Amino acid sequence: MIDRRALIRTRLACAAFALALATPPAFAVNKDMVQLQTQVQDLQNAVAKLQQSNDERMGVLKDLVQQNADSVNKMSLLVDSLQKSLTAQQEAVSGKVDQVSNQTQALNDSVDEVKARLNNLEKGLQAVQSQLQSINAALQNLQPPAGSTPGAAPGTSPAGPPTGVSQPDGQPSPVADASKPSADIPFPATQGPYANAPIAATPPPAPAAPPVIDLYNAALKDYMAARYPLAISEFGQVIHAYPNDPLAGNSYYYLGEIDYSAGKFSNAIKDYDHVLNQYPSNPKIPVSHLHKAKALISIKERDAGIAEYRALIQRFPNSPEAAQARTRLNGMGVRPAAARNE
Repeated sequence: MIDRRALIRTRLACAAFALALATPPAFAVNKDMVQLQTQVQDLQNAVAKLQQSNDERMGVLKDLVQQNADSVNKMSLLVDSLQKSLTAQQEAVSGKVDQVSNQTQALNDSVDEVKARLNNLEKGLQAVQSQLQSINAALQNLQPPAGSTPGAAPGTSPAGPPTGVSQPDGQPSPVADASKPSADIPFPATQGPYANAPIAATPPPAPAAPPVIDLYNAALKDYMAARYPLAISEFGQVIHAYPNDPLAGNSYYYLGEIDYSAGKFSNAIKDYDHVLNQYPSNPKIPVSHLHKAKALISIKERDAGIAEYRALIQRFPNSPEAAQARTRLNGMGVRPAAARNE
């Protein structure tokens, strides 16, 4: 009994001691809680300040980003306007170069026309001189032979006695010299061994083609007046009648211009090739290179067009057409001169 009660008491004492150990003093608990609350409050304040600082920095960053975006937009607009201005200037320069080129071509055509007219005048003068020589020769043949009495009155014979003088009876009248003209025998219509001989009928000569300058000028006037079907026919006549004349090369060039303006780029390329291959000294060679390159690019043959531009620059580096070819190559982003490894 005693041992059992002692055991119960011992257990109760251990439980009380354990309870005493598990329950801290009230003062210590309150102090730790206050410190913990203070630390939590400080942490919350720090987090709030950090959040406020981050918000301010984010606002500044947003402003900077917005300013950068505005600057980029302004720069983009400036670049676009500058690009448009450069494109407009390039088109204006190209148009002026085209205008100068066309004026130069018109001047060359005028010079060619003047040369052709001078040649025609020279031929006309030679023909007039030949006619004058023929007239002089005919006049010399029509002059009376030596010994005849010039200016004799009609009804008298230079070899016979004066009119009204009778011949003695029994004497024959003098015989007129057959080699001298008389008043009763007119001059023959033609002189020479076949005088007064019947002229054999000769067939009329075949109609010759008009002079090349006349055909070419008519075709050029119709071309300038935009009468293209008629101009095509007349340029074709120049080429058919005078294939070796330099104006035939000009005719091929203008046929190419007509085909190019009509959108027939393949036909225009063939016309320009006629000028380049058959008339190597023709003044239309540079502009034929230039317009052939344009036609090639129009039918999507870009490499061939670039090669044609470069050939023009290489053959005629100081010509207005070469300057125009350089401008067009720069606009395409291509170097005017071919690289060694190309």
